[in-house]
Amino acid sequence: MRALAMCHPRIADLGASFPALLFALAVPRAGLDPAQALARVIDGAALTDVAAAAGVPMWLRKLPPEAFVRPIVRLLPDGELFRRQIANHIPRSPRFAPTWLQAVTDVAECAHEAAAVWIARECIREPRRIKPARLRLISLWSWFSVQPATFGHELIDRPWTPNMHIGSALAAADEWRTKIALHASLGPQPISDMWLEASHVAGYDFVPLNSTASITEEAVAMKNCLRTYGYNLAHNGSRLWSVRRNGERVATLRVACRYRDPLPNIVELKGAGNRDVSRDLWWAARQWLHTHDLSKIDMARRKWGTVPLDRDTWLSLWRPYWLAKRRIPEWLPVAPSRSALEAL
Repeated sequence: MRALAMCHPRIADLGASFPALLFALAVPRAGLDPAQALARVIDGAALTDVAAAAGVPMWLRKLPPEAFVRPIVRLLPDGELFRRQIANHIPRSPRFAPTWLQAVTDVAECAHEAAAVWIARECIREPRRIKPARLRLISLWSWFSVQPATFGHELIDRPWTPNMHIGSALAAADEWRTKIALHASLGPQPISDMWLEASHVAGYDFVPLNSTASITEEAVAMKNCLRTYGYNLAHNGSRLWSVRRNGERVATLRVACRYRDPLPNIVELKGAGNRDVSRDLWWAARQWLHTHDLSKIDMARRKWGTVPLDRDTWLSLWRPYWLAKRRIPEWLPVAPSRSALEAL
């Protein structure tokens, strides 16, 4: 910036009047030839005309030089409404400005303008809660929150709204990713081998939770974390059952191997909210388990990470986003990727 400013007094004036514009001309983004914009500066053109030629939003004029540590992307919004809204959340600290600008840039690119204004506000309100690594998930969740005709929107329990605080948003986005992992792990078809058979024993019904829908319904009704078991179920690590009495859910049961025992065991049996259940219910569950020939049940676990995610689910989930953004980012590839999902 110093070297460019020395080329002409009017260019040097940008250091005081529009630092972002001087930076954009000194460190142009890929594909931008600054010669035309520089010529307009020297000719005394209005700042709005020069900024338009360089693709620099006018609201960046309020930021100090310290905010700019990488080329300014062209995708930043610059509508009149956005300018008025973002002006309320400009950081006062030059030291914090680069982090703030990068967060606004990332969310504007991956989500939408309203979310960019929201993250600008949250960066000022709770700066310690803003983690750059979490912004992609937040952006995807906020984008799908306003796309009601998409599969991704159907999986959202708590949609993004502009009045949310970052803590609530992070929790809601994490819940959404957990549901995505469940659906992508199991796909649309029910689990074919539940190891055991549904039955009525000692007054209790043992009902298989063999699909994303049944698992989700049980998790909501029983206030537990069943939706986190997508990977485990896909790799044959366990099976989930609902225990009911007279049609009412009374407990959730998980069958798996215990320690070095190769035969099926009841490893968890919990009531709503993970409360302990009665001795009688445990006895009924044991009776149900031992109505089966446990020696003939194949519980061989698959090596972790070897079961691919369901391709059709993956494509139906992300295709609307790719089409809307007119690109497929490397962090959200076409091929189903467990590592990409975990990295969000």
